[in-house]
Amino acid sequence: MANPSQIAQERRVRTALLLAAGTGTRLQPLTLDSPKCLTEVGGIPILERLVNNLRVQGFRRLIVVIGYLGDCIQEFLEQHTDDMRVDYVLNPDYRITNNIYSLWLARQQIHEPFLLIESDLVFEACMLDDMLQPDKMAISRILPWMNGTTVVLGSQGRVKAFHRGGDIYDDARHYKSVNLYSLSLPSWNKIEKRLHRYILEGMLGEYYEVVFSEMVAEKTLSFDAVFFDANRWYEIDTLADLLEAEMLFTRSRSIVRRSLMDIDPAANLA
Repeated sequence: MANPSQIAQERRVRTALLLAAGTGTRLQPLTLDSPKCLTEVGGIPILERLVNNLRVQGFRRLIVVIGYLGDCIQEFLEQHTDDMRVDYVLNPDYRITNNIYSLWLARQQIHEPFLLIESDLVFEACMLDDMLQPDKMAISRILPWMNGTTVVLGSQGRVKAFHRGGDIYDDARHYKSVNLYSLSLPSWNKIEKRLHRYILEGMLGEYYEVVFSEMVAEKTLSFDAVFFDANRWYEIDTLADLLEAEMLFTRSRSIVRRSLMDIDPAANLA
């Protein structure tokens, strides 16, 4: 009979779905000839950091929805994914659709539990430790730079409700969504049906969080919250975001470097 640790290992998520079709207009001029996910933060492209984080956590497969300058993303991943399997999904209508459509387009590639990631996130690999079991949602306490979707928690750390927009910084009940989810196949099957309804109704400009919000409110979908340290992740939307993330992750790298030098002054950390 398998023990709990063996069961958890067998249920461990090893496939990631990365949404990377957008044009990144708010990050122009940097994104005029390069996709947003190849923007460097602390000297490392966002996409390279994401792939490295997945590799450290034992991920075996990466599904990438591409659109704007997708050939650049494919060329980059050919050089940086080693033995990880990479499958691509093309969103040809990336200029006039939103992430709900990109997620729906990936449906034929999804045959196992997966980690859903936005391609503008910067974080440390260890922060995924508690995201590797299905039906988890990464959240963090709210800092002034944050905006977008927030959630309220119910009992036992389960997400109770989603909220979009509004002034939420003085409300201690709200937590910021990191736009990082792990999904079981049963959850995905229910989500796919709801996505299909939105697509049939022509609601291609929506965010997939609208679907998640509806289903959580109806109690047909549930997520256990996983807390991310608010000072160890960043979402890159604008040039101001990029500047703040540069300072945060360059500082983090310097702290790690000093710590290693204290352990071994002769170490080559160039």
